[in-house]
Amino acid sequence: MKYFTVEIGGRPIACFRSEDQEDAEHFFEAEDFREDLTVMLSDGKPLWDGLATLNLRDATAEEQREVDQAYEFDEDLPKEADDEFVVFLVPVSDPADDTDDEE
Repeated sequence: MKYFTVEIGGRPIACFRSEDQEDAEHFFEAEDFREDLTVMLSDGKPLWDGLATLNLRDATAEEQREVDQAYEFDEDLPKEADDEFVVFLVPVSDPADDTDDEE
């Protein structure tokens, strides 16, 4: 398992695990993932404006620890899962989650 970090405009935003570089790039380039980045908010603003440069790089040791720690404490995931598990490195909120609570 390898670890990768997504940067937006040079700022590390999210980190995830993937089997290899090819799988990581496939996930990173997926329309759904990129759309999520335009919907999710940090400090009241979208994570990505659709214009800033997106970059995928190898994660640092500290970023890897963030993913491992979050994965270890996520009770919703089966521990044998090999799927990408995204950990945001900045505070985020999803407006869709807020509307679900109000219904």
